[in-house]
Amino acid sequence: MNRLLSITAAVLLPLCSYSQAATQAHVPEVKVMTFNIRTDTPKDSLNAWPFRKDRVAGAIRFYDADIVGTQEVRPHQLNDLQDRLPGYAHVGVGRRNDGNERDELCTLWYKADRFDLLDSGTFWLSETPDKSGSKGWDGAYPRIATWAKLHDRLSGKSLLAINTHLDHKGKMARKQGAKLLIDKAHELAGPLPVVMTGDFNATPSEEPYKVITDTANPHHMTDSRNVAQLIYGPAWTWHNYGRTPLDKRDFIDYLFVDGPLTVSRYGVLAETEGNAYLSDHAPALISIVLD
Repeated sequence: MNRLLSITAAVLLPLCSYSQAATQAHVPEVKVMTFNIRTDTPKDSLNAWPFRKDRVAGAIRFYDADIVGTQEVRPHQLNDLQDRLPGYAHVGVGRRNDGNERDELCTLWYKADRFDLLDSGTFWLSETPDKSGSKGWDGAYPRIATWAKLHDRLSGKSLLAINTHLDHKGKMARKQGAKLLIDKAHELAGPLPVVMTGDFNATPSEEPYKVITDTANPHHMTDSRNVAQLIYGPAWTWHNYGRTPLDKRDFIDYLFVDGPLTVSRYGVLAETEGNAYLSDHAPALISIVLD
């Protein structure tokens, strides 16, 4: 009898150890995407939005992104994506917030069956961030950041997601906007992990990127590509519908992170359907584990 118990224990012990290891290894990841979908403009010809909207939504669904920060979204583009992204909820208002059809949003999307929305809002990248429609410094347009605190039902943990689009002309607007972003992220997040998505209109050698990632600043954030355990795809995001030569293409779209999380995977999704592009930017996707 004792011998039988010993044999049984010898068999079950490795199985139990394996089961515990498997349980510990099965930590739910959160997939976060940043995607400048390119505003709808007829001058894009066959690259205009009516020809791309199915591909854009299809990429989000195929990569099964849990949270998506989209930029350059006009109201009718928002409606098109809503129709094509069943199961996703979204937050965000236009940068002018005036109901104009030509207004643009930095919309944050999240899977409604996975996340509970705890809080959300928008602030303007200006000297008066709480003033709707305010334009900052030398910016060509009002610029915004949309944020959401989300509770992940799978892991039982929460995070802060921020989505933004820095100005394309104003150097001071980009620099000061970058400072405001990391300060606001720190203020809003508290102890929560943060993922900040967006088109920052700046390469890693330029000031906005340096402001955000400056380790001398206690509010700094980290470029997820620099800490990912696995990296996939090219070292650029903007390609102008493939017209920019490969050696001239730049990183200007980022997923910055901070707080208790681990970046397991990072990818730039630069695929095409024949000669058809998703956008003039390639989306980027990360997988994170909330620690």
